[in-house]
Amino acid sequence: MKLRRVIIDDRLELQALTADGSWGPAPDPSVLGGPVFASEWELANAQRHHDLSGSVLPFQPASFRDFMLYEKHAIDAARGLVSRFMPAAAPVASAFEKLSHKPFPPFKPKPLFYRQPIYYMSNHLTFVPSGAPVAFPQYSEALDYELEIGFVLQSPLFNATPQEALEAIGAFVVVNDLSARDVQRAEMVTGLGPQKAKHFTSSMSAVAVTADEILPRIDKLTGSVVINGRTVSTVTSAGPQWGVGDMLAHASRDERLCPGELFATGTLPGGSGMETGNWLRPGDELTLTIDGIGEITHTITQ
Repeated sequence: MKLRRVIIDDRLELQALTADGSWGPAPDPSVLGGPVFASEWELANAQRHHDLSGSVLPFQPASFRDFMLYEKHAIDAARGLVSRFMPAAAPVASAFEKLSHKPFPPFKPKPLFYRQPIYYMSNHLTFVPSGAPVAFPQYSEALDYELEIGFVLQSPLFNATPQEALEAIGAFVVVNDLSARDVQRAEMVTGLGPQKAKHFTSSMSAVAVTADEILPRIDKLTGSVVINGRTVSTVTSAGPQWGVGDMLAHASRDERLCPGELFATGTLPGGSGMETGNWLRPGDELTLTIDGIGEITHTITQ
């Protein structure tokens, strides 16, 4: 079931897409976590988003944990980072890979990636919906997109098993974890993870899809990145290091997870410009799609 929120008569209404193709009141609002914030704040924030984009978020996240599940993305992104920001080192890495037919060792994720799901927490209050213009942060010259699968809890978790974790998912969305790559590179060296490189803006599809439609094929989803009308890459959700149930179960270890909290898989392989060399520029029209879930579109501004 597809879900969206709209503003009607100065109130927010959650709607579901019916069999005849029309939208009507959703039968179960709790699938997106239920009320989290004060209704007055939610409405004001939704109105601001609507003024920017013509749409509103399907839900306002109570928090945002972003994982990194794909080894291929990590390796290809590291290669792209070196190519742009460390060009003198790029030939050395390339020569090693041609001779060994293996990834350059520094490109591979750190050992903890293979022992447990890893993630960082970003700013859940800076999400904007599809259609909102996205500007380069004033402190960055390397804006990048990251096409990810997101999902929201409909029930709480604590020390959950992977199966219990799957049963707590309410719905899925498309997530764009926008990244200032030049700033991210400097911040990651500190050992504390990204801060201003990520927290300025993230975005979400205007439509959510209930978990019963997505979970049976969670490892078989496909999608695409289109810039200025040209498909620059296609993606698939196949081949994660950890399953969605594993990542949620790990997050719930001695930590209470609440309805309305948002999680994302991390970038699907090929889903970022740093991997493919398709960096964003002012004036670009960006469309990120996960088939069966939805899409995010943005105009990039200076």
